[in-house]
Amino acid sequence: MATIPIGADRTTAVVSAARRSYRALQTLPMIPLLILGVLASMAVLAPVVAPHSKLDPVKPTREQCLAKFNIPDCPYVDNAPPFWAAGGTLDTPLGTDSLGRDVLSRLMHGARISLIVALTGTLFAGAIGTVLGVLAGYMGRWWDEIIMRITDAWLTLPSLVFAILLSSVREPSLWNVVLILALVFWSRYSRAVRGEVLTLRERDFVKLAEINGIGKLTIIRRHLIPNVMNTVMVLFSLQVGVAVIIEASLSFLGFGVPPPEPSWGLMMAQERESLMEGRWWLEVFPGLCITMLVLSANMLGDWLRVRLDPQLRNR
Repeated sequence: MATIPIGADRTTAVVSAARRSYRALQTLPMIPLLILGVLASMAVLAPVVAPHSKLDPVKPTREQCLAKFNIPDCPYVDNAPPFWAAGGTLDTPLGTDSLGRDVLSRLMHGARISLIVALTGTLFAGAIGTVLGVLAGYMGRWWDEIIMRITDAWLTLPSLVFAILLSSVREPSLWNVVLILALVFWSRYSRAVRGEVLTLRERDFVKLAEINGIGKLTIIRRHLIPNVMNTVMVLFSLQVGVAVIIEASLSFLGFGVPPPEPSWGLMMAQERESLMEGRWWLEVFPGLCITMLVLSANMLGDWLRVRLDPQLRNR
């Protein structure tokens, strides 16, 4: 009679878990995750890894040379070309702008602004929209009527035009842009979450909780909100890219992050004339960063939508 070695079951379980983990890794969108990881690393480590980290990427370089290092002739020339062009050096690999500031350093610091504004604004919008959507879907009656009529009216407003209108009321600043993004995007969460809650409130576990006398706020906190988080996560990942575009558009038009902060949209706005003068890289690199961030966030959102939706996952 054959005997099973001690620990064989444990070994089999470990091997099965390793295989499942390997299959899960194979399905990950590696390119979007890699791009997002690089941009996030740039944002977090910008003060350390940025070229010429001793210099402020906001202030004109010549002023800093005199103030910090007492150098009358600053080595950082204005409008220096990138390293592959004639006159370019690896000391400033992507060149300098009209004030002698290193473009690569400003791109790294600009990643911090774009990610902070997009993630924080989308997070606030998700929190507001989720709470209102759950209240409208579960409480019903006048809660549903009031919240949904406001949501319907909000959804009819064009996002960018509405954001410009809100920004014209308040002075341009980073946190005002966060507030504007939250006010623009909350209605998308509210509508989607309400639809989910209308289905969930008819499920057995919610009905049993009501029969057992559990309060409505407890049901919302324990049963409804955890079950709508998949939808909220997908919406969040898809809205981050839109928020980056809105922030860049506001900064480009002068309604977003105020100068001289190194926002990607503001960098493109400040160097519009350089495009006609042949210094195209000052416009292209910030635009390329915006494009990569938006595309990666959208691809990750599409992957999450497929992975978290059982109907799409089983196709």
